[in-house]
Amino acid sequence: MQKECSHDCCLSFFSPLFGMDQSLYRYSLYAALPLMLFFGFHMLLARAPEKKVFSRFLLSRRLMGAALLVLSANYSVHFLLALRLRAPGTTVLLNLATYFLCYFLFSAALLTLLRRDYVTLPRLVCHAILWLCYSALACAVALCSGGGAIQQWGTLALAACLVVYGVFLSVRLLRTYARVLKLFEDTRSDDVEAYVRWMSVFTYWAVGFGVSQGLLTFLPDRYVFLWILSSIPFYIYLYCCYQNYLLFHEQVAGALDADTPTPEEPASPPSAALEDGNAEAPAYHPDIRRRVEEWTAREGYCKPGLTLSALALQLCTNRTYLSEYINSVCGTSFRDWITALRIDYAKRLMRQQPRLKVQEVAERAGFLSLSHFIRTFREREGCSPARWRKDAGEA
Repeated sequence: MQKECSHDCCLSFFSPLFGMDQSLYRYSLYAALPLMLFFGFHMLLARAPEKKVFSRFLLSRRLMGAALLVLSANYSVHFLLALRLRAPGTTVLLNLATYFLCYFLFSAALLTLLRRDYVTLPRLVCHAILWLCYSALACAVALCSGGGAIQQWGTLALAACLVVYGVFLSVRLLRTYARVLKLFEDTRSDDVEAYVRWMSVFTYWAVGFGVSQGLLTFLPDRYVFLWILSSIPFYIYLYCCYQNYLLFHEQVAGALDADTPTPEEPASPPSAALEDGNAEAPAYHPDIRRRVEEWTAREGYCKPGLTLSALALQLCTNRTYLSEYINSVCGTSFRDWITALRIDYAKRLMRQQPRLKVQEVAERAGFLSLSHFIRTFREREGCSPARWRKDAGEA
């Protein structure tokens, strides 16, 4: 009699899921699982251009594909075994262990695009051990606690550990991303970081998505379909970003490799005089100033794709010294310095040749695209090039 009452209570507890909500739950799995499997296998197995520079992209995409397949396996367990209906507490713990592994795979995939040496055997072993320990604790909470308050508090403790781990990986990724942006600003005249901006967007979205997924997995069963449906736009965005980034990876990887200091170059210019409190400029400044002035008089900054290394070679100097000169004398980064020169040149062109099309002005000034020129001009002058030319003509 007691067993029958217990069975009836279980049915009454899960009864909402066997109506409309159960259908929503299964339909959400119908929609999400095929997409996840396709994205995962395509990212894992699809070929990339047969160039050495794409090896980094290929490793990153395979790590991301592995992460998606791990999530697909989690979804498959939900779909085939209806685990959420049979053991909700165990399901939450399974989700947490899955997310722990995927957090590392996600961050490792993105960091591989920015750091060639990030994925190493010791790092893989370390995070694998962490995941195994976390999974063992999750199993202990699921099997040994006997339910009740102990299981609830154990689950919350594991969720807190997952949040800390995810924040740690996210901070590392964002710091690396910020260093790469600074490197591009100091060594590239063009907006190379536009090619990697999606990584920052994806990281913030991943943090928000991860937190929301952690909350959604604790939702009452009748709303669990939201946990599945919310993942679909996130992974579609990720897949599209990787497909699009394939077009730009060669430029970004080339910039990262080219801008790595060589052993022959000093990491920083001599600064003994500055350390002694002497405000005098280094001895090499006058020579670099003379060469830079000659170069700007020839309007060399109008050449597209200009880099700090290429300019240092033209000026017969060291790029470390040149970078220090631009930062200290001009008070700006290499890219901002070149951009300012190009904007001034574009304004002179529009004054001297008012009938010249904006597209031609952008090309002559050295901008790679019209959209980049208009956006940069608007940021610096507060209006579009066409509006500025009209105002200048009226004045």
